[in-house]
Amino acid sequence: MNKRLPGLKSAYDKEDDGDVVLTNQPSPRPKDAATLILVRQDGPVPRVLLGKRSGGHSFMPEKYVFPGGKVDPHDARAPVLTPLSAPVATQLAIGTRRAPHAFALTAIRETFEETGLIVGRTGEATGKPPAGWSRYYGEGVMPCLQSFQFIGRAITPPYRPKRFDARFFMADAEDALIDERPPIDGAELSDLQWVTIKDSMDLDLPSVTRFMLGEIDERLASPKARKGPPFLRWTRNGHTTDRL
Repeated sequence: MNKRLPGLKSAYDKEDDGDVVLTNQPSPRPKDAATLILVRQDGPVPRVLLGKRSGGHSFMPEKYVFPGGKVDPHDARAPVLTPLSAPVATQLAIGTRRAPHAFALTAIRETFEETGLIVGRTGEATGKPPAGWSRYYGEGVMPCLQSFQFIGRAITPPYRPKRFDARFFMADAEDALIDERPPIDGAELSDLQWVTIKDSMDLDLPSVTRFMLGEIDERLASPKARKGPPFLRWTRNGHTTDRL
């Protein structure tokens, strides 16, 4: 746990934190998901992009989160300009049969859909775009994955209405984004804003988001002191945190 961000007792919300817990039905199986944490370092203090989820969502309503969403089977077929680095691909491959690059591509697609921001470089993909990617490739761009850092993995606790096995990525906004366009509020996320890590602690954040912000804070403070990405999950003995 990051000691520089006090007040975080757990990486998961408890029932009395407003988290919905349903014990009268089987716990759903977690679905693969991916999230992108864009970091701006063009000012005196780094800032991250956060947005507010709609109150109509059954999963984390009205919480401030990073852009992201469920992995689509078509995401793995999206052509790229540059692949993931070998260490990141190796870490992502642990405990899954899914192609590692699929997670990073999901994070790019979801960021584009939820904020309008384009992560990639100018390029022309050949052939018909995979389902869900026509608008992205229609911008004349292609994804670049080489600079993505794998920050952590977290599985939603049991007995929640929706459960996800989420991979969190970090990317430098000035390098990753194709231009300086501002993020645009949409149906999924509103009140999109670039906010310092310190100021983000005043927002209504899920505990797992706070935890990952702690990881970001540590990496930015000590970029050479790399630890493996944390893997947060529940076992029969309760909440477990390992390093991949």
